[in-house]
Amino acid sequence: MGALTYIISNFCTLPASKTKTMQTVEIKVKMDCDGCERKVRNAVATMKGVKSVEINRKQSRVTVNGCVDPNKVLNRVKGTGKKRAEFWPYVPQHVVSYPHASGVYDKRAPSGYVRNAQTFTPSVETEEKFMSLFSEDNVNACSIM
Repeated sequence: MGALTYIISNFCTLPASKTKTMQTVEIKVKMDCDGCERKVRNAVATMKGVKSVEINRKQSRVTVNGCVDPNKVLNRVKGTGKKRAEFWPYVPQHVVSYPHASGVYDKRAPSGYVRNAQTFTPSVETEEKFMSLFSEDNVNACSIM
């Protein structure tokens, strides 16, 4: 029995399978009517590995849950004639530390959302530089004046 186990373990290997993890893909796509919504839903729902499709036409948002590749989902949505489809670029406003910084605020964003962008976070050196301009000993004396 030992020789058979040796041969099987060393010479009979199974190819590694590509397993996709369960994930959520969010896409922003403009849908004006029930026909557009139905077309996008049918295109995405027929993909292999899709578990559920949620569409919020008011927010122009399509949420796909399943074991799928995000780029394939985006290409499938673009294939329905929605060429301006993109990954969901917004995050909830309370997540961003500076929601009114330039490049973050977007008029087209749904209420309560801002554009997902890397925002400026002040460094310790910058804060120290600004704090050294003012003196706590003499509040009327300011080095700016």
